[in-house]
Amino acid sequence: MASSVLIGILITFLVIILVLYLIQRLPLEGRMRQIAQIIVIIIGIVSLLKYLAVF
Repeated sequence: MASSVLIGILITFLVIILVLYLIQRLPLEGRMRQIAQIIVIIIGIVSLLKYLAVF
């Protein structure tokens, strides 16, 4: 059970890092890129908190 949660957290963290990297590669304006990064980080934190059974 604990290893399943740990793997889920690790996969979620890696997906967040990958999406943030891909956002950096997009030809967006600085402000739009920053907003997209904030949205991804918020979604990632909520997802990680779900794995930790906070929600």
